[in-house]
Amino acid sequence: MSNKNTPPRWNLDAIYPGLESREYADDIEKYTTAVNKAGRLLDAFSKSPDIDFPAWLSNFIETREEIIYLLRTLNAYSYIIYSTDTTNTAYLNNIARVKKLIQSYDRIELKFSAVLHDNSFKLEDFYRRFSSYAGYRYLLQEKIEETSHQMSAQEENLASDMSRTGGEAWGMLHEQIISNLRDEKGTTFNTLRNDAYSADPALRKSSWKKEIELLSQNRIAFAAALNNLKGETVTLNSRRNYNAAIDRALASNRLSAKTLDALISALNDALPMWRKYFQTKASLLRATNSTQSTDAGTSSQPGLAFYDLFAPLSFPGAENTPDSPLTKEWSFSEARDHVLKEYRSFSEDMYAFAKNAFDNNWIDAEVRQGKVGGAYDEDFPKGHQSRILSNFTGAFSDIITLAHELGHAYHFSCMKGKPASFCDYPMTLAETASTFAETLVKQDMISRVAGTERLRIIDLDLQDASQVLVDILCRYYFEQAVFERREKVELNADDFCSLMKDAQEKTYGSGLNGERHEYMWAVKSHYYSTGLDFYNFPYAFGQLFAAGLFARFKKEGPGFAETYKELLSRTGNTSCEELCKGAGFDITTKDFWNSGIAMYAAEVDLFKAEAEKFLKNSGGF
Repeated sequence: MSNKNTPPRWNLDAIYPGLESREYADDIEKYTTAVNKAGRLLDAFSKSPDIDFPAWLSNFIETREEIIYLLRTLNAYSYIIYSTDTTNTAYLNNIARVKKLIQSYDRIELKFSAVLHDNSFKLEDFYRRFSSYAGYRYLLQEKIEETSHQMSAQEENLASDMSRTGGEAWGMLHEQIISNLRDEKGTTFNTLRNDAYSADPALRKSSWKKEIELLSQNRIAFAAALNNLKGETVTLNSRRNYNAAIDRALASNRLSAKTLDALISALNDALPMWRKYFQTKASLLRATNSTQSTDAGTSSQPGLAFYDLFAPLSFPGAENTPDSPLTKEWSFSEARDHVLKEYRSFSEDMYAFAKNAFDNNWIDAEVRQGKVGGAYDEDFPKGHQSRILSNFTGAFSDIITLAHELGHAYHFSCMKGKPASFCDYPMTLAETASTFAETLVKQDMISRVAGTERLRIIDLDLQDASQVLVDILCRYYFEQAVFERREKVELNADDFCSLMKDAQEKTYGSGLNGERHEYMWAVKSHYYSTGLDFYNFPYAFGQLFAAGLFARFKKEGPGFAETYKELLSRTGNTSCEELCKGAGFDITTKDFWNSGIAMYAAEVDLFKAEAEKFLKNSGGF
């Protein structure tokens, strides 16, 4: 029997007893049967176009829901068992098997989309006769819209085939170069990147220099990959009747251009506040001899050096809070109790959910060989349950991670009783509950500590938030400029560097000194994906959306918990605007986004005030 302080392993028996179990084999068989039934329904419709469409659609949706229910369960299970034993050949083979199941579903979906598009004029009759399907209205219309942005089946198949040696190949080239970069000592590129978090200021600066040098040596290949990949996207978007790349991104995120404009405008207005934070941190690093920059944090260059953005604050000689939450080693039992306490401070329902997850071994937190790094939440339609993977080491950041991933799982729990297809929410909303849960933990901790401990915890929160609300805005401006230029001309490495410098100046501005990073376009892998255009603003949406909800909670108190739960339950079958309208707020104006920014503005003011106290007392101010 394991000690309650030992990070646990999860129990999967309620999903499947094992890969070779009868239950798993039965669900594979049920899935195959359902796919075959869907295929017969589609064949029957193609042979008899005068068939009763509403009745046919009702039958097809019922079959399709069974397919989605089983496929998502099988796919999730195939990954989570692999993720804790990555060298297991049986698990690897099973992933390949499930991929084939996904392909069979994709073929069904392609045919269904065409039928739905061609018979869209019959949908009102369908909703009238089968009122129980009223909740599908948005999802079916969304599928029709997606179909209107498809080329012919032959052209789509050709584009898919050519992408393997086109856009996907360029993306793979970038990935292969990055993963094989080494400095003169054999240090990998990713290790150099991680040195940005080091407490050693000399290491941070030297690794930043080496990183830029390695990227510069490969600038021609990186630029060719990005230029050609974005060129392919521009061409295909035109063929698919998208006016701009942003239109496709907005559609996939169920967001209107008006809302995006309001969000970007609010982010832009908040930039002076973030520059104040960067400059305050720069002055602290200089006062504590924690930077290798010769001028960052001075009157002539008040901003941070780029390589100090993630520098941990340290205060030699300063009196730290006893048993500091940032430096103590937390047991898993302590982490569990802390998360439950924070969840309970919001609602009994959220607390009861998290307690059930802990009590029923939904969490695999043990660090061990063969297990993937990081953390994730995986949701299962079967039994409407979740499983959470983390790698618990006892750091305070591990508690935040647990709260974050349990937030994802709570989101899914709020959708219990919904059809499986309703549990697929856009990226804009996917991080809502997880970020909200993180905020509960961080804001409470900020209120309970003082002095240099408070400075360090606020810095951790602002550091994370600034990456989402400043650097993400920088990436948005960069990608926007790239698409505008690429529609007209070919782009080379000098062009990309110039556009990145412009974007950094537009966002970070005086928050950085002259030591910046013009090659960030060669670092971020999402730029090199044909399917991830503008893979940036949804993160900012999620961060500020959660902050705005937290502001509502602080204003309304415990009564907000029911509004929050209802909002989460509706995230899978409506637009972002309609979802929020139903909860009583308008995200198409800056007012809502400013309510989220206000929380961070207050943190920046507190950070600056605490920093000034420290600097004054230490003689550095």
